Amino acid sequence: MARNMLDCCDKIRDATTLIRLFYTLLLLLHRSHCKTLKSISPSLPLHDGDVLLSENEVFALGFFSPGNSTRRFIGTWYNKVSEQTVFWVANRDRSINDTSGVLSINSHGDLLLHCCNNGSSAIWATNISTTISDNATIAQLQDTGNFFLLQKLGNRVLWQSFDHLTDTLLPFMKLGLDRRTGMDRVLTSWRSKDDPGLGNFTFRIDLMGYPQLFLYKNGAPHWRGGPWTGLRWSGVPMVTNKYIFNISFVNDQEEVSLSYRMRNTSIISRLVTNTSGMIQRFIWHAGDGRWNELYAVPSEECEYYNGCGPNSNCNPYNMNQFRCTCLPGFEPRSPADWSLRDGSGGCIRSPGASTCRSGEGFVKVALVKVPDTSRAYVNMSLSLKKCEQECLKNCSCTAYTSVDERNGGIGCLAWYDDLLDIRTFSDIGQDLYIRVDAAVVARLMKKKGSSGKWLIVVTVSAGVILVLLIVLFITKKRRRRRGTLSAALFGDDESQNMQDLEYDSRTLDFPSFDLSTIATATNNFSFINKLGQGGFGSVYKGVLDNGRELAIKRLSRSSGQGIKEFKNEVTLIAKLQHRNLVKILGCCVQEDEKMLIYEYLPNKSLDLFLFDEEKRSLLDWRKRFEIAMGIARGILYLHQDSRLRIIHRDLKASNVLLDSSMNPKISDFGMARICGGDQIQGKTRRVVGTYGYMAPEYAMRGLFSIKSDVYSFGVILLEIISGKRNNGFSQENPSCSLVDYVWELWKEGLCLDIVDLLMGDMYSKREVMRCIQVGLLCVQEFAMDRPTMSAVVFMLGNDTRLPYPKQPAFAFNRIKGRANPPSSDERTNSVNNMSLTIVEAR
Repeated sequence: MARNMLDCCDKIRDATTLIRLFYTLLLLLHRSHCKTLKSISPSLPLHDGDVLLSENEVFALGFFSPGNSTRRFIGTWYNKVSEQTVFWVANRDRSINDTSGVLSINSHGDLLLHCCNNGSSAIWATNISTTISDNATIAQLQDTGNFFLLQKLGNRVLWQSFDHLTDTLLPFMKLGLDRRTGMDRVLTSWRSKDDPGLGNFTFRIDLMGYPQLFLYKNGAPHWRGGPWTGLRWSGVPMVTNKYIFNISFVNDQEEVSLSYRMRNTSIISRLVTNTSGMIQRFIWHAGDGRWNELYAVPSEECEYYNGCGPNSNCNPYNMNQFRCTCLPGFEPRSPADWSLRDGSGGCIRSPGASTCRSGEGFVKVALVKVPDTSRAYVNMSLSLKKCEQECLKNCSCTAYTSVDERNGGIGCLAWYDDLLDIRTFSDIGQDLYIRVDAAVVARLMKKKGSSGKWLIVVTVSAGVILVLLIVLFITKKRRRRRGTLSAALFGDDESQNMQDLEYDSRTLDFPSFDLSTIATATNNFSFINKLGQGGFGSVYKGVLDNGRELAIKRLSRSSGQGIKEFKNEVTLIAKLQHRNLVKILGCCVQEDEKMLIYEYLPNKSLDLFLFDEEKRSLLDWRKRFEIAMGIARGILYLHQDSRLRIIHRDLKASNVLLDSSMNPKISDFGMARICGGDQIQGKTRRVVGTYGYMAPEYAMRGLFSIKSDVYSFGVILLEIISGKRNNGFSQENPSCSLVDYVWELWKEGLCLDIVDLLMGDMYSKREVMRCIQVGLLCVQEFAMDRPTMSAVVFMLGNDTRLPYPKQPAFAFNRIKGRANPPSSDERTNSVNNMSLTIVEAR
């Protein structure tokens, strides 16, 4: 019997081999009738087997099967390189199963990829925004590798592949954001060597704070290349503008981009984001007919993002010692973990250290990759010396360096929070200046000798004298207004937790604006400058004399509740610093006026995008996922990582603001509550918030907790996926909510039906399914069943097994007629930097 089984297996293998040979013969026969093209036109499409060549036949475009796969894709590769190397793929996530694919130009002038020989199934299209008459467009391949659609009249480029990168950056390609069009060019790895679909790793320029290179794994930082120093990227010192490359970095009003050219055009080079999470630079060596790796990152432990935790330095050259060392003035957060060579917890300021007007100074840490600049502030008009003086004035400033290394240092780059992801290089890098207390300064003076002592003493003394003069001036100027300020902001508070944050105008660490300055900036609170009206007052756009744009929240004089909410925002936001929280610039308390001044965010709030069909079409799945991850990280910071444990209590799409790069920032902390170090819940008799986003235990019993915010995030996540409001989801059944609808579809295995149709099929079904499941886990009826935000961030960023969600709160009605239910036209009045809809739940 065993022998019969072996004979059977041999026959199966023989049959498989014959099938493969037959497929290969068919493919060869098919290709024998194929042709070489110089352009694609409405009358001359490209069939599987045809090849489109650039003018000098440097590059080729056609159908290919990657690795051991038999699936077919349209791609571009080097024509004169013996090893087929594909660097651009059109239909990454929609393959063709046979050789029936056709790339053609339709009657509207669009490039379309069809299969099955009937022209009815569109696999991929360029989707140009304007309709072109018949025979008005052609598609060609340049000798740079750029595949473009051209309007023949005027030679106007309508679409180009260089705007839609795959995993490879070639010379003349640009990585980064076009501010005019919103086009963000990023590299995304293949899923595997046999599958060019969207993989786990994304390489891009992150615009938060000061622009820097980042490699993300499932949306979480994996490696950081740092900011541009004028000569190189801070984290990639081996790549400079010498010898081989001519690197260009542009950061202006039109774009933020990285590109490069080869000084010797005969050298063939490419930069690849590979499937295992590495950025590799290759040079083609014709002599041995293969690609030679010039460098690859990350390739050592110190190159992975923040491996040593905050306020530490990773030094790979510490032979036989732990690679992680605390920065001057800091010590390990967990000495026990540190002794076990686990530095992930990072370092904290040494106990008893005082770095605020107590004789502190700065210590230079040389040859490093500077900290994560998403938490940094930039002023290009300051010299390095002026940068030091400005940093010394502000007790929150932890470190500084120059923006541009050229000419002895140009511009000021300063940090006001923990210092993340620093590493040492052997012979090239930037100098970073760390703020330390007087004791550390004294020790260093002793080491450096009398000359070093004198220099530090003079520097510190001058800084202290300058700070004292400034404090004396401010104290004298505000003496008359201090009583009015304290009385206006703070009366008796029903919350015991707020007593720990009593306002003291003498320690106010953000500016107080004059009423005349704000009145001038807003054209005397002109109606034209008004952004919106809310329960506690109005919001205006203001422009200072230096051109800086502001958003001013003006508290209504008739608002009895407003003083408490105003005090809450002042005390809370002044103590919070995170890339996904709105930034407060100051306040104005003068005469009868009470105002908060925020950064102005031009894209306003998330709800204005999500619930507007035209604007929502601009949000592809990747951008929606990034927005959801940003919101989740912001809430996690409030719950766990900030100096105070904050429960927001009014999270909703209108309270999520979007900056110019569509990065989310949580706003409106008027309803927030502060909990003690170990406290995660509380109770109130005054329930405030917005129905549809409030957790049931809060809406019905006044119980609020970190799990209340988790519930609100779950609703927002489902709204981001569907593009529909939770409240008023169905006009036919007003009692039905989006949460109800998703739950019913989930139980029937049809949850992908809620995905916004405007995204088409350009999303990962597995990733969307995971996000829907996480959303349902967040809106479960009982708070104890909901995950924490740390678990939510992990589940969103990792392809891991998730628990099955239980029934959501308020989900009682079954829903009929599920096919594309209508969305509500209701809108909350949301404007820049704050939501203006507050519901008093009774």
